[in-house]
Amino acid sequence: MDILRRMAVFATVVEQGSMVAAARTLGMTPSAVSQHISKLESEHGVSLLHRTTRSLTLTEAGSLFYQGCADMLAAARLAEQRLNEMRDAPVGELRLSAPTGFAGPMLTEALAPLLAAHPRLSLKLFFHDEMIDLVQHRIDLALRAGELKDSSLVARHLADWESVLCAAPSYLARHPAITTPAQLEQHQWVMLDHERSQTWLTMENAAGEVERPMVERRVSSNNILAARQFVLAGMGLSIQPEPEVRQELADGSLLRVLPQWRLPALGIFVVTPRRDAQPAKVRYAIEALRQRMQQKPGSAA
Repeated sequence: MDILRRMAVFATVVEQGSMVAAARTLGMTPSAVSQHISKLESEHGVSLLHRTTRSLTLTEAGSLFYQGCADMLAAARLAEQRLNEMRDAPVGELRLSAPTGFAGPMLTEALAPLLAAHPRLSLKLFFHDEMIDLVQHRIDLALRAGELKDSSLVARHLADWESVLCAAPSYLARHPAITTPAQLEQHQWVMLDHERSQTWLTMENAAGEVERPMVERRVSSNNILAARQFVLAGMGLSIQPEPEVRQELADGSLLRVLPQWRLPALGIFVVTPRRDAQPAKVRYAIEALRQRMQQKPGSAA
């Protein structure tokens, strides 16, 4: 590494025109600069500079050597500039991982304005319902829903989404009206595969009463979008994140069941491999996601 430092010193001497000026630029003493040049010359057995009391001029060897040193210094400055750009403005490729349930308008509404405002930023999306290794896949940030397992990753809370107990009108039409949580135990359920075949639900009403019916799934999937299609087809009851089924609830293709009873909210988190030294593209994306995911129903985009 000493040779690289000496090359940088030599290039600076040539650019500044004197060892005193180079020393000022580099924050060194003139004698230290002179020692770097002398070591270069002694190590390579050639003279790089003609020194007089008034000026420095390059020898033929020095002129040839300077071109390589200047190229190296320019590459280093460009690399530093690019690092500073990544720190200060959203540039480069943003690699984002998310569960398949997020493969809808929410991510688009959050990140399309960011891309439009920063033309040098690009986006690559990875949708996985299973956990993936963020470091191995060079993921900048990942969205996670629900309870997080302990890990070395850094999680930031974005929002809490309402969990909605719902079913298609066709399913509800085939069964007596559901008026109490206990009745839920007699119904068919569509669930995600990571849930156990039998699951305790925790439900609370406005009076603070808590009920814990046990329900059993009939249809399960590791993909929430596939599971939701079975719910829409009238195959059973399901618990869905309210923002993801907001349109279906609005148009009546899904109906709320026991709306006076609340289920635990679904925590939404963004996970990154490390907390410090986040480039601007990650910081800007996290803030855009937070703002969009905390939007209340009916609020302006």
